[in-house]
Amino acid sequence: MLNIFGSKQKFCDGLSRRSFLKVGAFGAGLTLADMLRSRAQANPTSTPKSAIMIYLPGGPSHMDMWDLKPQAPTEYRGEFRPIPTNVPGVEICEHFPRQARMFDKLAVIRSIVSVDEHSDSLVMTGYSENTNRTAHHPSFGAVLSRMRGCLSNDIPPFVSLRGMSIGCEPGYLGVSHRAFTPQGAGLNNLNLPGGVNMDRVGDRRGLLDSFDNLRREIDATGTMRGMDTFTVRAFDMVASGATRRALDLNNEEPRVRDRYRGIEPFLTARRLVEAGVGCVTLSYGSWDTHERNFISLREQLPVLDRGISNLVADLYDRGMDRDVITIVWGEFGRTPRINNNQGGRDHWAPVMSALVAGGGFRMGQAIGSSSSRGEYPRDRRYTTQSVLSTFYRSMGIDPSLTFPNQSGRPMYILDDREPVVELL
Repeated sequence: MLNIFGSKQKFCDGLSRRSFLKVGAFGAGLTLADMLRSRAQANPTSTPKSAIMIYLPGGPSHMDMWDLKPQAPTEYRGEFRPIPTNVPGVEICEHFPRQARMFDKLAVIRSIVSVDEHSDSLVMTGYSENTNRTAHHPSFGAVLSRMRGCLSNDIPPFVSLRGMSIGCEPGYLGVSHRAFTPQGAGLNNLNLPGGVNMDRVGDRRGLLDSFDNLRREIDATGTMRGMDTFTVRAFDMVASGATRRALDLNNEEPRVRDRYRGIEPFLTARRLVEAGVGCVTLSYGSWDTHERNFISLREQLPVLDRGISNLVADLYDRGMDRDVITIVWGEFGRTPRINNNQGGRDHWAPVMSALVAGGGFRMGQAIGSSSSRGEYPRDRRYTTQSVLSTFYRSMGIDPSLTFPNQSGRPMYILDDREPVVELL
């Protein structure tokens, strides 16, 4: 078994989050066969939608992005000013001019409560990392993999462009629903091994067939015959190259690549959902701004603005806006009051914001509000589970479903299953 290690990121808690990927024999053949086998047991949904989940690691400042407070005292409102969007009455940060011009295609939720914890677990599974160390709740992408798989046998249902993390784990759904991570050597596993051409692939398939024929004689139940089918499909996934082509940005026109220069994962995510991937997650930036908050955001916000606007515009231009849900959020907000540490903002779990686009949801609105100083929800209080529940419904998945955990106990996907009604 291969262990492919990726980049490591540290936040103020001193803990490192190392990305990793495990793939099986014949450059992913065994893992792919397991994944396909599990997909055959899944119940496909009636709406083949996809999701792009953009994670802003470290905790982005809601007060300086989508929920500015220009009337608050100086030590709260900060250095940025709001600008109007093309939706009357909705204002966002001056460093988001592209989003402002297309806000009729976006919606912001300004009243989400979180927990003080550096982890993507809450926004990907609905449960905190501390809870998930023992409960092992699956991520959104893993549930989608379990329920629907993907539309093509040669495309993985769940792809993480930022490596593995607690939030991407499949939990009690099992390793076959773990995200595929196409980084470094992980991407190389989509190629044939060195010195192996398609003739040799046929030889290897024949060798497996000979073993399976022997096992069929032993196994009179017919189980091996079914497993052969999934092994063949795993070979086909590697041989077809569909995933490899989707990940190769050289297949895009130069003018498109130029628009995404420096923000290539946004383009890769669009290409993957076009190819049939059910859930793609990516991350951008580092938002743990205990100091130099405004200096950091002046650099990062315009780039994020370009990534979001390009992605959403492309999905609309391709007629994919109703079939692809996009969300942008982090693990918590940041303190409304600016600290004395070089103009920073600290962790703030009582309220945060999230940006949503597509999925057939009602766009062009700001949902909920925070207090006058951005300290807590003033109305329409929602949890991350409420948001995920809304997404599950849109994907055709009942959020009240249960799956057995490692002990066989039925576990709900989410405990808080009330949707964000304004989006529906």
